[in-house]
Amino acid sequence: MDAADENVVSARLRAENISPDRIRKTGGGWNINIGTGVKQKDLMVFTRQLSTMIDAGLPLVQALDILANQAPNKHFAKIITSVKASVESGATFSEALGKHPRVFDPLYVNLIAAAEIGGILDTVLLRLAAYIEKSVKLKRQVKGAMVYPITIVMVALGVIVIMLTKIIPMFQQMYADMNGAKLPAPTQMVINASNSFLDHWYLYFGGMVAFIVGMILVLRNPRSRLWFDRNILRVPIFGTILRKVVVARFTQTLGTLLTAGVPILDALDVCAKAAGNTAVARGILVARARVSEGKDLATPLGQTKLFPTMVIQMVGVGEQTGALDSMLQKIADFYEEEVDVAVAALTSMLEPVMMVVLGGLIGGLIVALYLPVFNMAGNL
Repeated sequence: MDAADENVVSARLRAENISPDRIRKTGGGWNINIGTGVKQKDLMVFTRQLSTMIDAGLPLVQALDILANQAPNKHFAKIITSVKASVESGATFSEALGKHPRVFDPLYVNLIAAAEIGGILDTVLLRLAAYIEKSVKLKRQVKGAMVYPITIVMVALGVIVIMLTKIIPMFQQMYADMNGAKLPAPTQMVINASNSFLDHWYLYFGGMVAFIVGMILVLRNPRSRLWFDRNILRVPIFGTILRKVVVARFTQTLGTLLTAGVPILDALDVCAKAAGNTAVARGILVARARVSEGKDLATPLGQTKLFPTMVIQMVGVGEQTGALDSMLQKIADFYEEEVDVAVAALTSMLEPVMMVVLGGLIGGLIVALYLPVFNMAGNL
């Protein structure tokens, strides 16, 4: 159970008629988050179906019972049943959802809380479903842009390992039978690399594992993660796409929260948690502090230098006209289209570049191996 401390866990368990013998804190170290077992698609379908049932006049408990019984994901069905039990015991719907923070994030819980106050649960659920759908689309686009280069790199590494361990030793044995003829420098370098890999392969793999583990540890450190997240947004091409994704996510999240009636300070707090980038999250929290002092939102957002000038100006116009929520939705729609175009352009650009790099690397190895044969043909 995710909670602030042991007392909160004990209170939640007592509300569910569970008396634990011992509560132990976990976290940190080498614990690995293996996920919640609930996909975003499951959550989106649940939200849409619940909205339809509430709009049709079904009581919340009955709707949750129906959704728990028909949910194809058994783990999610247990969570829905737990939420239903909490509602039946007197908790509000948002409080019941808040007991499962790994499935229902702060954005989801805050929107439901605002909907309960305003009596517009069905409407907010529809907006939530649309938000989740757009969020999944953004993640899919970023992952799609990463799949191609990662696949090419993995294939290239596989081909190089096969050449170093199988093909180059065959050529080395063949050239060894040439009565000590001097090999061209490129060929000798390739053979030396093959011998080094065969003799010390464990050092190469160990170094790769050490690099991966080191990167994980560095990113777990708050200062290192802040430096990494700030600088990755400055990387040419890919950083530009990430910046557009960040803008789309921020404006979409804030616009959805404000439309549902969530106070702006609470909405900015949720946006910081959902930013996905610690540098952006810190900038949002700085803007939240300025807003709490009575300042406008556009000025501190501009001072962070993380958001484009157009976004800052449109936010300022939205504040002046009292239509900030609709303005934010327009910005989100615009940048979602920008991400579509940027990802398509990146993919089309990466294909020839990666093919040239891969072809040059493998072709260079093959040419280096055949140089002695070419020299022999020339001498003949």
